[in-house]
Amino acid sequence: MLLRGAISGFGAVAACAHLPGWQSRSGVNIVAVHDPAAARRHHAINLVKNIRVYDDLELMLDGEALDFLDVASPPACHGAAAKLALEAGVSVIVEKPLCLTAGEFAELSDLAARDNRLLMCVHNWKYSPTYRHAHELITGGRLGEVKYVSLVRMRTTPAGAVPGGSAIGERWRLDKKMGGGILIDHGWHIFYLLQWLMGDKPTSVSSYIRSDASTGVDDFADLRIEFPGARIANVLLTWGSPVRRTADTVVGTAGLLEIAGDKIALTGIEESFEHSVDDAPDDSYHARWFATAASDYERALTDGPQSAFARVNLDEARTALALSIAARQSAAQHGRAVELNFADLGPKRP
Repeated sequence: MLLRGAISGFGAVAACAHLPGWQSRSGVNIVAVHDPAAARRHHAINLVKNIRVYDDLELMLDGEALDFLDVASPPACHGAAAKLALEAGVSVIVEKPLCLTAGEFAELSDLAARDNRLLMCVHNWKYSPTYRHAHELITGGRLGEVKYVSLVRMRTTPAGAVPGGSAIGERWRLDKKMGGGILIDHGWHIFYLLQWLMGDKPTSVSSYIRSDASTGVDDFADLRIEFPGARIANVLLTWGSPVRRTADTVVGTAGLLEIAGDKIALTGIEESFEHSVDDAPDDSYHARWFATAASDYERALTDGPQSAFARVNLDEARTALALSIAARQSAAQHGRAVELNFADLGPKRP
């Protein structure tokens, strides 16, 4: 069966990653694009032969008989777009974050469960070859029990913030009303990666978050996240670094794993190695990763919301949102540790 899909929000991540990723799947046909900006609709017309474009999302949902909607608009639009799609009986795959509030998450998950529709979030970093290799080493027992993780994301500026960019450029990261800020832009990725690498849910977080005086959005975050069994993760996020750097450390009872860009090194009690992992350049859109992810998303659309993959994905999104909320609460209380509140996000689906 050929799945009919559409994209809502045709900015850079949609044009550079999502669209080519879906086009790589023979079982998926992207038939329409929604975006309120005329320049982005015209860009879609130039990229896709016979594509239909809309400035009204409800009109597109009414007229296109879709199997799924890919929501790639700014974060503040995600909840409303996903709700419209689910109410129209359309499954939804949302670029991170899934939504911004606990109330939105509870409502969306209820709607999806009621009508047996898929609700998922794009968790692209799980498709990085480097992190997939790291996860294989961890689950294969090569590090022993993981006790400590440090994840560092240093950037010189937010993605899409270069003045004079193209018509499809993305400025939402510096717009508080649009859901901008580094905690959403990078933190969400970090939070689902941590649950994946630790193999467990976090219990509490203490944080320091700093906002830029001119934009009002957070551009620096220092987090300490606790997991069951006295295990800890430290996270550093900044848009003010003199260099771009992605660097992580995983410490287990039997080994130390270090990740720097596409390089990975294991120093263990019984074995050690260091090598590079074949990957695309470290940019902001990761088109190759989404192309790999699209295969899993296509299968989840076919298998349905009760598939193991879909349930794990939604549970990771649940954790990422709970951590985002608790981190802001902690920062507002001068770094006091705040326990994660999953109850406000509605019941976990079986």
